[in-house]
Amino acid sequence: MVQEVRNIERAVLPNGLVVISEEMQHIRSVSIGIWIKSGSRDEDPHWNGISHFVEHMVFKGTKHRSAEDIARQVDSIGGNMDAFTAKETICFNIKVLDDHLPIAMDVLSDLVLNPVFETKDITRERSVILEEIKMDEDNPDYLVHEIFTQNFWKDHPLGKPILGTKETVRRFEQPVIFDYWGQRFNPSNMVICAAGHLNHKQFVDLVAEKFQHLKPVQNGYHTAPPRTNSRIIMRNKKALEQVQICVGVPAYPIAHEKRYSSYVLNTVLGGGMSSRLFQNVRERQGLVYAIYSDLNPYRDTGCLSIYAGTSKESAPKVVQSIVAELRKLKTELVPADELRRAKDQLKGSLMLGLESSTSRMSNLARQEMYFDRFAGLDELIENIEAVEAPDLKRIAEEFFRQEWIAVTVLGNLNGLKISRDQLAC
Repeated sequence: MVQEVRNIERAVLPNGLVVISEEMQHIRSVSIGIWIKSGSRDEDPHWNGISHFVEHMVFKGTKHRSAEDIARQVDSIGGNMDAFTAKETICFNIKVLDDHLPIAMDVLSDLVLNPVFETKDITRERSVILEEIKMDEDNPDYLVHEIFTQNFWKDHPLGKPILGTKETVRRFEQPVIFDYWGQRFNPSNMVICAAGHLNHKQFVDLVAEKFQHLKPVQNGYHTAPPRTNSRIIMRNKKALEQVQICVGVPAYPIAHEKRYSSYVLNTVLGGGMSSRLFQNVRERQGLVYAIYSDLNPYRDTGCLSIYAGTSKESAPKVVQSIVAELRKLKTELVPADELRRAKDQLKGSLMLGLESSTSRMSNLARQEMYFDRFAGLDELIENIEAVEAPDLKRIAEEFFRQEWIAVTVLGNLNGLKISRDQLAC
């Protein structure tokens, strides 16, 4: 296999702002991302959803551009601009042809540095986000995860919805929004990354031109680690045809040294169509249309969760089948051929995931925020290859304990019950 050398360079401006770039000579695009190193889990519960609200509001106009100007200018260079809010970060990003890098940087930095947060726009955006909340509540797959999360990290901001609630969103007014923006959008709480056809020094100069005037601010937004709660929640929703099930256990934080073993374990259990859950519960027993497992690691905690959608009649059997798979991973070693498949699947998705400039740019930001160093593809592959069957068994024994399993069931339950005894693994 060809050893891939990633051409990554990192600079720190005098005010503390970190700037990272990766040169990719073989493509014509450049992706830039401005990352805020705090997200919805770092909010005061009274203002839950404000990160997401501010992410929307910066697109509504700046001191130099109206919302329409922003859209037109990005379209005129064939660019693709986007933003998202997550539990631990907010990201504003744009992808353009290399020739348009200066314009792209100008527009993106304008959004982040010069928003006006007009009162009429705030009023309008509040109603847009209230509709977004309703839309999500109408989506059972989303809703079961949200109820699960809120109970799993109960009474901790990590369990609160990224969008906020109807009550909190209605509270957002201009002074609070400016206050939040002023605190979070500062050099010590930002990382600016780019990947693609670019020159590192020129990119750093572009960033410095826009951001060097920002004053450094002490940043202490990170909340304490949450405690997990292994509750069984049965939520009745008569209008639903299907029963939605979410089963989860605490898992490792994002930078844990055993993280590679947990990725492989997750792949074997429910990552894809050859996984045990898919093959056994869907293909062999025909009990579900959708079933998968997911690993959600954060800076100080994590969760491995399993989702399934089924009928009310099949729900107990589905839970029983899931628990049986957990038990099997604790008691039997994963066969060599299955371990090989899981590793290859994981390596394949890693490599495919680093093909575009956008995914490289995101990868740079995440490595900076969580690892303080850059791991090349070869290092990641070596770490995946080093995972052995006994490692998976040890982690399964650590994760899958009857008293740690949390379950949320949503649907027209009509007397359906799941007890702790049914979770013995």
